[in-house]
Amino acid sequence: MYSLKTAAAFDSAHFLAGYKGKCSNIHGHRWVVEAYVSSPGLQDSGEKRGMVMDFSDLKKALRSLADSFDHALIFEKGSLREKTLEALAEEGFRLIPVPFRPTAENFARHFFEVLDGQGLGVKRVVVYETPDNCAAYEV
Repeated sequence: MYSLKTAAAFDSAHFLAGYKGKCSNIHGHRWVVEAYVSSPGLQDSGEKRGMVMDFSDLKKALRSLADSFDHALIFEKGSLREKTLEALAEEGFRLIPVPFRPTAENFARHFFEVLDGQGLGVKRVVVYETPDNCAAYEV
């Protein structure tokens, strides 16, 4: 089995609504996302002969997705009051509501599903919240 891996990173803030602990407060991370693609064989013809896929295709897709979350406050839809959202928007903050609790586990699944939906044949996504702590989603 052949395997490729690429990584991308983004900086953002989040909080965990309803959590009893430090992570209930807005805080930031340098999120690192690793995407893995695997294949039992290599392409046998054309310009991609001898490759699982072109690394640049995988890198471009992952970096684009990571960049879409960069330097923003990521929050679960419905977890902030409308007045709070209006005040933050009025101040010019970049706000990204997501339909899930913004945990490393949920980000791993989200990145997996988006990349897989692009036909990249992703097999595993790992999201590091800190250099020592990560979550993975795989098939």
